[in-house]
Amino acid sequence: MVNASTVRTICWFITISYGIRSTLATNHCAPAEWVLLLTANFWIPLRRIGCFGLPLVRIDIRQESTRHSDALSELTQYLELGNFSEWTEKDKQAFLVNELQSKRPLLPRDWQPSAETQEVLDTCKVVAKAPEGSIAAYVISMARTPSDVLAVHLLLKEAGCTFALPVCPLFETLEDLNNANDVMTQLLNIKWYRNFIGNKQMVMIGYSDSSKDAGVLAASWAQYYAQEALIKTCEDAGVDLTLFHGRGGTIGRGGAPAHDALLSQPPGSLKGGLRVTEQGEMIRFKFGLPEVTLGSLSNYASAILEANLLPPPAPKQEWRDLMDELSEVSCQEYRDIVREEPDFVPYFRSATPELELSKLPLGSRPAKRKPNGGVESLRAIPWIFAWTQNRLMLPAWLGAGTGLQHAIKSGKQQQLAEMCRDWPFFNTRINMLEMVYAKADLWLAEYYDQRLVDKNLWPLGNKLRSLLSEDIKVVLTLANDQHLMEKLPWIAESIRLRNVYTDPLNVLQAELLHRSRQQETPDPRVEQALMVTIAGIAAGMRNTG
Repeated sequence: MVNASTVRTICWFITISYGIRSTLATNHCAPAEWVLLLTANFWIPLRRIGCFGLPLVRIDIRQESTRHSDALSELTQYLELGNFSEWTEKDKQAFLVNELQSKRPLLPRDWQPSAETQEVLDTCKVVAKAPEGSIAAYVISMARTPSDVLAVHLLLKEAGCTFALPVCPLFETLEDLNNANDVMTQLLNIKWYRNFIGNKQMVMIGYSDSSKDAGVLAASWAQYYAQEALIKTCEDAGVDLTLFHGRGGTIGRGGAPAHDALLSQPPGSLKGGLRVTEQGEMIRFKFGLPEVTLGSLSNYASAILEANLLPPPAPKQEWRDLMDELSEVSCQEYRDIVREEPDFVPYFRSATPELELSKLPLGSRPAKRKPNGGVESLRAIPWIFAWTQNRLMLPAWLGAGTGLQHAIKSGKQQQLAEMCRDWPFFNTRINMLEMVYAKADLWLAEYYDQRLVDKNLWPLGNKLRSLLSEDIKVVLTLANDQHLMEKLPWIAESIRLRNVYTDPLNVLQAELLHRSRQQETPDPRVEQALMVTIAGIAAGMRNTG
């Protein structure tokens, strides 16, 4: 919808453009062919402006929830009201709603906040000065409570924002996804909030950190369940919900063929349209050429139409019960290894180029949220990227096969087969596991261990490769296939063709990593060659980030 400000701008632009055109034509100030060209193309940019507005591409603002709460804590302590971060959620909400309804300013004129708080306030001032419609949403990373959303609205109000900018909570971890519906229910029960949003709400579903937190199978089910609950809550409340999918390219970050991914979502999830991230190398693969771009957009459009006109079936209760069981078992297996195994972190840093990724001139953010943190502080992209480089692909499968094996041993293989046949969500999960397994290489993963890992850590590498081998057998049994990607032979052939080039790069990378780690003074030639292998393997694996 075009707002009043945009309409005024368009009218001004039309008036000026028409005046220039009329002057040139009437006074013969330009060659006739110029006037003809201007006349023929006169309405094209105006139609585009009418459709898309003058900004053409809108941007999002994104900030982590703790930055807002820390800023408010600093403010409330300065005002001698106490420490905002230490208040109960009920007290936080009461304070925020009261201030949002107040006509007096909250920020003191003579207050000198810290640099971190000043950055948050300055960002809100930039948002307030931006033309309405040029910023699509303010996304709150790691949103956990209703007060996280209300805090942003208050900071924007204090910055002088005169319009209702959509504030979009991003639920990322397994716990946050499970609590997402409760958070939104509380928000929608706040009278001020309901009046302010105008019955429109955007919620972002996190794929990256939830998979890193709980494993791909448990995260996928939590994402599905959260969407279902949010759809019902917003429908009951009469609120138009737009789900924003924070997918990445790799399977471990929600990546999948666009058509399959959209049709595997819960029924009704696309009624409010589609908002999805396209990141990293997937932008080039999907939108690098005009013809490819049209094909990608056609895939999205056809999937949205199909999902709304012929929605996928809702899962049976017995399917839900089994998914709960699979999720619990797979999550436990994943966390037992990633969190509880004492050798895991040193093995991860030895067997993959995780430490070397910071030298790569790619990426929009630091590899870690906290410079001195462990795996838990590592961002999802380098976490998955590193395991893709040594071809173990661990984040995209760990735990999933264990859950499936548990169900088969419990006599539920027939039920799994039914889910795979009749439920697009589960079918897509199995297909994506097959693709991951097809890109993994047990021999290369073992070669990395032999060249880079201390012998004391070899047993863990052997355990992980044994798990991968068993998981492949389970998926083949479930799919009733003789080999991986049997039902998608063109993808299997594409992977085989690329492996001709990527396999030698993996061998070379392992050798270069070994040399680089043995040198006290870095050799620029070795470092450059190493960066080339990282980029080459990433290109060969396609969906790496």
